[in-house]
Order: sequence, then structure tokens, then C-alpha cells
Amino acid sequence: MKGVILHGGHGTRLRPLTHTGPKQLIPVANKPISQYVLEDLRDSGMQDIAIILGDIMPEKVKNYYGDGSRFGINITYIYQEKPGGIAQAVGLTEDFIKDSAFVVYLGDNLLKGGTSKFVQEFQKKNFDAMIMLCKVENPQQFGVAEFDKNGKLVKLIEKPKKPPSNYALTGVYFFKPAIFKMIKQLKPSWRGELEITEAIQLLIDAGYKVGYKIVEGWWKDTGTVEDIIEANILILDELESKIEGTVEDKTSLQGRVSIGKNAFIKKGALIRGPVIVGENTTIENEVYIGPYTSIGNSVKIKRGEIENSIIMDNCTIEITTKIIDSIIGANSEIITNQKGPKGHRLVVGESSKIVF
Repeated sequence: MKGVILHGGHGTRLRPLTHTGPKQLIPVANKPISQYVLEDLRDSGMQDIAIILGDIMPEKVKNYYGDGSRFGINITYIYQEKPGGIAQAVGLTEDFIKDSAFVVYLGDNLLKGGTSKFVQEFQKKNFDAMIMLCKVENPQQFGVAEFDKNGKLVKLIEKPKKPPSNYALTGVYFFKPAIFKMIKQLKPSWRGELEITEAIQLLIDAGYKVGYKIVEGWWKDTGTVEDIIEANILILDELESKIEGTVEDKTSLQGRVSIGKNAFIKKGALIRGPVIVGENTTIENEVYIGPYTSIGNSVKIKRGEIENSIIMDNCTIEITTKIIDSIIGANSEIITNQKGPKGHRLVVGESSKIVF
């Protein structure tokens, strides 16, 4: 089997974070979201993976992943000039896929437990397509499945006003090449996109074998700032303690904490896990890092409190207050001279400087 990662989209709900790069490269627990996807496909047995690039700084994606060799895979890059829907992006992969079965994985989605067992199920049942479903509270925002009284999948509806079920399509699809024939029959929807739900519906209507599996555990579509912070919590919930840097006083660490190489935690600091601290990062005394915080590489935290937040690489933070529920873009500097226990919720784009 081959893998396809969709790395396009404008990420408008994540601005200003996406003014300087694609949303899929935003780190969760110090790793780009799409890297979890790539490693999942690799660990499920796929060696040849195509990444569909959008028009938001695609060179950053290529610079990060390269030819895939450092991840133990082969990467092919395919350009999608303008966002035209998932089905359009999948259609661009026909020459890459040839006659293989393949998995399509949205690069901003996270799936607990990965896809390995579903790959096996897809191959065992000899499906022409298989979709992953997850029960959600807001099905109106997703593609939704409809079943007959025997539980057979009969219809897929994109963002229905009156959902026939609470089971939404996740961002993971399993296909055989028959899907390309259906995509070629599509016309743009009311959204101006070629809908993958319509292509799969054509497979169902034509009598192809289309299966589904219900996701157990969690699935996260990281389309908003709140989603990314929640994804950070979900990943850190599975964090294992690991100390590779220097901790002057072991009592500075409470709970599950991971400290990267050449990081330096000074005596008097307090880190209450789950927390991950990247390489070459310095945390001074009198700094408090609270649960569910990710601190990137080469960060300097000189003063203040941080909790339930993501601090990206090469940031400097020197505050007299508290940062909570925030995402701070790479190469940024946050300085406060205020006094008191005020908490600040911030979404700061790359290479910003904030003084207040």
C-alpha cells in the first residue's frame, strides 16, 4: 500500500499562526502535526508516501521532510495549485498510486492508536474503499454517514443541516484505484470543491464494496487554536518521563516530565507535568511551568508562569504574570512589566515581539 498526506488548505481559522507556514507544521508536543501522520503511515507499513502541497509556503514542508530518508520512507511531492477539495487533491495522485491500494490521511488530523489495525482490516476484507467514523456532538460540521436498519452504510452527506447520524467521517480514507474513476465524474459542490463524500457515494451507488470502522478512543481535527491546544493535552496525556538535559534540583520536577538534550533547568524552577521541554532550552529559577505545556527547542524562559500552552522554538519569555491556554509562534519574545496574578491568553504569530 501507499500513503497520501494532504498538506494544503489556507488555515484561516488559525491566523496569525498560518501567515508564515502551513497549519500542518504547527507543533503539538514538540512535533509537527503532520509528522504524527507520516510516522503513523510508515509504522503501518507504507514506504512510499505522497505529500500534496498547497500554496501556503510549500517550501517549508519540503525543507522539513526532505526526501523522507531520515524518516525511513520515500516522499513524492505533488502540487495542488488551488484548494479544490479533498477529492481534487486525491485525483492528483493517480500517476503516483498506479494500481496500488492506498491510504489518504489529512495532515492536520490526529488519531489515537494509529491506522495499523485498520490497514489490516481493509486488506483482509478486500474492500474497494473504507472510511473511518467517529461519534461527534456536532455532526453538522462534518461529512456524516447514514446507515440502513441493518447497519449497512448507504449514504454520505457533507455538512448536513439535519444529520442522519452522529457519526462523522474522520480525515482517514482507504481506497483502491476505482476511486479515481468516480472523482472524474464529480462537479464542484456548492462550496466550489470536489467532495470526497460524493466520490465515495458514487462507489456505493455503483455496487463497489465500501466498508467502515468506528474509531475507538479519540480523533482530533486540529482546525482551530482550541483544537490544537486540546490535541496537545491528548498527546501529553501519553507522555513518558525522560531526562536528557540537566536538572539542578530534581525536586523541580513533579509528575511526567520530558527534558530534551542540553536543556538546563535551574534550581528554584518548578515544572509540574505532563510537560515536554525541548533541546537547548533554559528555564530559570522562579519559573513555573504548569501541566499540559510544550516548550520547544532553544527557548529561554527567564521569569513567569506558563500553563496549558504551546511555546514554539527560539522564543524568549520574561513575564511577571501568567500565560495560559496560549500558542506562541517560533522566534517570538514576550515581555511584561505588569505586576499581579493576571493570566493572559495569547495567540502569537512567528517572529513577534510583545511588551506590555
